[in-house]
Amino acid sequence: MNELSSAVITERRGRVLIIRLNRPKANAIDTGTSRALYQAFMELEQDDGLSVGIITAGGERFFSAGWDLKAGEAVDADHGPGGFAGLTELFGLRKPVIAAVNGLAVGGGFELVLAADLILAVPHAEFFLPEARIGITPDSGGVFRLPRRLPRALAMDMLFTGKRLSAEQALLYGLINAVVAPEELLPRAISLAEDIAESAPLALQAIKELVAETEHLSLPQAFVAQRAGDMPCYRRMLKSQDAEEGVRAFGEGRQPCWQGK
Repeated sequence: MNELSSAVITERRGRVLIIRLNRPKANAIDTGTSRALYQAFMELEQDDGLSVGIITAGGERFFSAGWDLKAGEAVDADHGPGGFAGLTELFGLRKPVIAAVNGLAVGGGFELVLAADLILAVPHAEFFLPEARIGITPDSGGVFRLPRRLPRALAMDMLFTGKRLSAEQALLYGLINAVVAPEELLPRAISLAEDIAESAPLALQAIKELVAETEHLSLPQAFVAQRAGDMPCYRRMLKSQDAEEGVRAFGEGRQPCWQGK
């Protein structure tokens, strides 16, 4: 277990990196915490021995209350190269991130969740963006990501009014992957991460890149972009030893041995 700061603790489990927010009682995020989170996500990005990250938090009531209003920082404070919470603007992160939401995800805390690839949540979790009620906007990705993840009418209602979305509602709308009992949340997230980590590392990176680079395109345009040769992760995967190993292992009826190259 590694303590990047008193607010952020990381733990390695094989090819999985667990990143835990640790700022009782509400796990609110200031600029220092944002930068510590960025360091943790960069550890995930740069370490070839890691394939998947999990972002979760201590306590039972809050995943994160978002921006630390009591820290006295300016609305436009510099949260570092990864943006707020170290992930909301970390667009080059090649590895999957699972959000294990242990409670309320409020404002910037919800925006951090929205920046993850997969989401698990406890039954009492709620998701909401109250910024308009205090005179600001959810500009760490909320206004961009939420209308892409939910029906537009619902997303706009939440943005305009701060309306809360329960875990069950979030599951119904496809925003999250599963609702999990509190005692099972982290074990379930680790199990999911380990399942993902059994896939070829370069294939996972190529999938993230292809989705990110083409989700705004039409289907024909996406194929053109894929074949243009401008996606480094996809190109690397195609020419990798792992691509050859996967086909060989399938033919030989055995588990592949991934090298990440």
